[in-house]
Amino acid sequence: MLNLTFDNQFTNLLPGDSETGARQRQLSHAIFARVAPKPAAQPHLMHCSREVAEMLGLSEAQCQSDEFVQAFSGSRILPGMDPHATCYGGHQFGNWAGQLGDGRAINLGEVTTPNGHLMLQLKGAGPTPFSRSADGLAVLRSSLREYLCSEAMHHLGIPTTRALSLIGTGEEVIRDILYDGHPAPEPGAVVCRVSSSFVRFGHFQMLAARQELDLLKVFTDFVIQREFPQLISNQGLGKDQYVEFFNAVCARTAELMVHWMRVGFVHGVMNTDNLSILGETIDYGPYGWLDNFDPEWTPNTTDAANRRYRYSQQPAIAQWNLMQLANALLPLIEDPKPLEEALTEFANNYQQRWQTMMAAKLGLPSYEDKLMNRLLALLSNYEIDMTLFFRGLAHITSSVSDPFAQLADAYYLPEHTQGRAREDMEHWIQDYLDEAKRQNQDDATRHQLMQSTNPKYLLRNYLAQVAIDDAENGDYKKIDTLLNVLRRPYDEQPEYDEYAQKRPEWARHRAGCSMLSCSS
Repeated sequence: MLNLTFDNQFTNLLPGDSETGARQRQLSHAIFARVAPKPAAQPHLMHCSREVAEMLGLSEAQCQSDEFVQAFSGSRILPGMDPHATCYGGHQFGNWAGQLGDGRAINLGEVTTPNGHLMLQLKGAGPTPFSRSADGLAVLRSSLREYLCSEAMHHLGIPTTRALSLIGTGEEVIRDILYDGHPAPEPGAVVCRVSSSFVRFGHFQMLAARQELDLLKVFTDFVIQREFPQLISNQGLGKDQYVEFFNAVCARTAELMVHWMRVGFVHGVMNTDNLSILGETIDYGPYGWLDNFDPEWTPNTTDAANRRYRYSQQPAIAQWNLMQLANALLPLIEDPKPLEEALTEFANNYQQRWQTMMAAKLGLPSYEDKLMNRLLALLSNYEIDMTLFFRGLAHITSSVSDPFAQLADAYYLPEHTQGRAREDMEHWIQDYLDEAKRQNQDDATRHQLMQSTNPKYLLRNYLAQVAIDDAENGDYKKIDTLLNVLRRPYDEQPEYDEYAQKRPEWARHRAGCSMLSCSS
């Protein structure tokens, strides 16, 4: 037996739709609709995260059981589960899209743990009232990417939803991977996602758009009581607490953006319905990691023309999304001024955090604007691998006879390791070492700070694709190996050096390695 204790506060305390089932419909005066997952044809366990299982009090043996596979493929409802999909709206690529909702996510219920409550959510377990004529299923390709990246982000120290399990459904799902008119069958899979809350900015937007202001207050009060109890005063909840709530969401979002920029993560689809009020990375769709440092890169084929969600734009988009959340909360606060002040503070907070982070990437106590701007220009002008560059830079000291040699492997084009390109970098390195000396930062302290700030191992796009290729052929060993590597991303782990190599040339333009779509 799986020893899970469900305490479903979300569905017990908030209003649901009177109708159950997956019939497509517009909701009103309801936050969610009850809907059962679609049983899988031949569910089989591909992988389970031991850390997330431990959070839930599940043993390795329990995770290998048929009951576990049945429950987390959507094929069996355990006692205490209350399956449901939530209703929210959102701005997609800057345009209001109206009702969206959990189109292929079904919340199983909230589990009580010694460290708090956790919502269990299946992604790809069948249609919901919000599937908008889609099948609500997910393919192995996207499910494996979400499973691996959720856990990789956690071990990088970046706030994220977690992933408990990856389960194959034993049936094929038709998808057009690049939206080019060539749909094809792919193996299906279900991920069980875990977080204390999957509430997004779009939940508040939907209630405000429907002008259900009484329910907006009920919902906001619930979210604060459940996820931000430290904000509750002796006087209870009112305008001041709503402002504090918005400020807290702004602060968490600023921190998240700094983390994304630190490691070169690009979310790919930062719609308002894809931002969590907890400041967690949520909805791993067409995400990607910078290989060569290109501030204008986005992995999302849907965004290829406008690049709204490119790497460099993510903090500004976060602020724009927060402004939409502010508009949704305004009816509760009535005065726009404190919300405007919070948005200004977001920008200031982000900038300060970003400068502190970038200084740490260089191993320096203080940020130096001209030095950093010159470096960012060099990184983008000469197609240099961001991750390998900063790891290599940590090994450069004033006593190294050929400091450039520590960085040569980070270059994608051999011609950039000589001539003017090399001279430009060597000149910058000397100025950098002089700056470290000016800031009284010794080599050992600088090295230690850089090693703890700059990961050696990331879930590079091509590594994920190699794991997908193997898994689609029934070989799941690469998943286990990658998770072992990614559990200690800042450690040297010389036995795994092959997983720290820069993008191979075969992956430069391959689908899944360079560009992805929302098709999953």
